[in-house]
Amino acid sequence: MKVEVVETTLVPPSEATPRHALWLSNLDLAVPKTHTPLVYYYPRPAGAGAGEEGKGEGEGSFFDPARLREALSRALVPFYPLAGRLAAGPGGRLEIDCTGEGALFCVARADFTGDEMFADFEPSPEARRLLVPFAASGDPPCVLAMVQVTFLKCGGVAVGTGMHHVTMDGAGAIQFIRAWTALARGEAPAWTPSHDRTLLRARSPPHVPACEHPVYSPAYLNGAPRPFVTRVYAVPPKLLAGIRSRCAPGASTYCAVTAHLWRAMCVARGLPAGSDTRLRVPANVRQRLRPPLPASYFGNAIVRDLVTVRVADVLSQPLGFVAERIKRAVARVDDARVRSVVDYLELESDKGNQAARGQFMPESDLWVVSLLGMPIHDADFGWGRPGFVAPAQMFGSGTAYVTQGRDKDDPINVLFALEPEYLNTFEKAFYGE
Repeated sequence: MKVEVVETTLVPPSEATPRHALWLSNLDLAVPKTHTPLVYYYPRPAGAGAGEEGKGEGEGSFFDPARLREALSRALVPFYPLAGRLAAGPGGRLEIDCTGEGALFCVARADFTGDEMFADFEPSPEARRLLVPFAASGDPPCVLAMVQVTFLKCGGVAVGTGMHHVTMDGAGAIQFIRAWTALARGEAPAWTPSHDRTLLRARSPPHVPACEHPVYSPAYLNGAPRPFVTRVYAVPPKLLAGIRSRCAPGASTYCAVTAHLWRAMCVARGLPAGSDTRLRVPANVRQRLRPPLPASYFGNAIVRDLVTVRVADVLSQPLGFVAERIKRAVARVDDARVRSVVDYLELESDKGNQAARGQFMPESDLWVVSLLGMPIHDADFGWGRPGFVAPAQMFGSGTAYVTQGRDKDDPINVLFALEPEYLNTFEKAFYGE
């Protein structure tokens, strides 16, 4: 498979924007210093104006690049930090230099069809290389927002985005995509983003109660990088109903599916029954703080927690026991815990520790991110909703995403990165063979 990039340009905001250094919170700095690659696939609808083999892109055509560039330029006015550059501020602390230089915008043509890429899509370095612009480094002074519009041989289009993680979390990414797509449709964005990240400033002096936060400790992120592959596992309705039936009423889909995934992972890796296994769970804290953050808060507002369970209990206790442990971990992320995490990260920073420099977990552990309930398929630029949305690449073994299909009746998918030698055993355990 090959892609030819035919246009590369910087798209600045369409109007003058504030020029200043934007302070980043400790939650912004506790994420991997990389661009998050996401890909949206749009099959060519009947009657679309793209030329044969996707070569007729132009004004008025399916996914007209000029229309997308103009909408992007306008979206960068309210989302102006994305037009800036990552910079090192006083004391070397990372910040965003709001320069207004612009986002990277690429147009490309592919020699493959949508079915060849997306019928059995699996996130991989190759998929990212083909569909998402690549930055050699996530360190200063890198571009913060990158987009590639790829015209496929079948007439369909892939839109790949690479947004630096310090700029936003998943909820922030959806805010931006919704604004960009609304403007491309000729509509006004639903809201204006809030850029005041000092709402998550550490207390003075920092105060961390007796509970520690091992999930953020550099000592926890001590796993070695291991070769892995990513597979997409559908959870059809019958399997989901069986998983849910083994959990207490009220257990969320995320907790139930994650408990099932955790058990299959322990089986596949052959973890010793007497050892501990740990699950990393994220919680969106926008509405958990007191007072809550603005609904349009644009930044990172995710706090992680760690669930530690004996392998024997994951394997032999009822699935509902494991799901309940996950539920309790998510529920305990309240205002006090968030403030404690922010303060803990402040103290670690004062000691010179970079909690997010390495993100490799021990082989005993699992990290599951939920995209359930997030409107990732609402990215309509004016030619219809995407048929498929997924990360273009995963970044470490033991990481997983739980996603909903395009329509509510579509099966849930689990995207899971695992060492190849464990795949067969995992799949048998996951599907109950």
